[in-house]
Amino acid sequence: MQKNKIYIFILLVALGISSCGDYSKVLNKGTAQEQYQMATDLYEAQSYTKAIGLFEKITPFYRGKPQMERIQFMISQSYYNTKQYKLSAYYFDKFVKNYPSSSKVEESAYLAAYSYYLSSPIYSLDQKDTHEALNALQNFIYKYPESDKVPEANANIKDLTFKLEKKAFEIAKQYYNMSDFISAITSFDNFLGEYLGTSYKEEALYYRFMSSYKLAINSYYLKKEMRLRDAIKAHDKYKKSFPNAENLKETEKLVEEINEEINLFTAQKTENNGL
Repeated sequence: MQKNKIYIFILLVALGISSCGDYSKVLNKGTAQEQYQMATDLYEAQSYTKAIGLFEKITPFYRGKPQMERIQFMISQSYYNTKQYKLSAYYFDKFVKNYPSSSKVEESAYLAAYSYYLSSPIYSLDQKDTHEALNALQNFIYKYPESDKVPEANANIKDLTFKLEKKAFEIAKQYYNMSDFISAITSFDNFLGEYLGTSYKEEALYYRFMSSYKLAINSYYLKKEMRLRDAIKAHDKYKKSFPNAENLKETEKLVEEINEEINLFTAQKTENNGL
């Protein structure tokens, strides 16, 4: 029994070596027809990495020929199945442009968009790929509104939008943590204007007020009163939107402090007018 297992193992290794040798031979010295046949066989056997090498090699030979449509789809699918999503997005896009009448065009259009979606990075990194994914998914829905992939595309759009939303919120919060309160106020205002239904609204309004408060309290005389009043407005908006917010006790104490400061300005103006 043990001898049989050893024999089978040796046989499999030998076959593997032979297969590698055949692949190398066809890749480097085979005719275009032989390379096409082996690439197709490897693709169907789900050996996508090896198939890619052959498909790329025969592309110049088959460009403009009937086989090219199938080759280009298989290249796209091979990159997708090996999780090389930026390349699969590129090749599926290319397929859609080159073969608009193909029976595979709708599938390719979705897989191009979905590849962009899968290549979108975490929120803290540059979001160029995320914007490309959003455009691709929205274009797919516009072009194929009856597709059974539309619900999935909409779910993907929701995920990507939340990622951009989270990044914008974290950038504004980072300004606050760095004590750059002017930039924080601008960023939170932009964030709240762009993401009206955001789940971060309560936090954003809280930090918008805190930024205004800290900016005002630490301002020099000529700008202090104006900034104190801006902080009051920011708090009014926060309290009106979230009357049961956990941080209201904290913020209302700060509002009392702000009002005391404003009263000092008012008293000083009254005194000056009296003179």
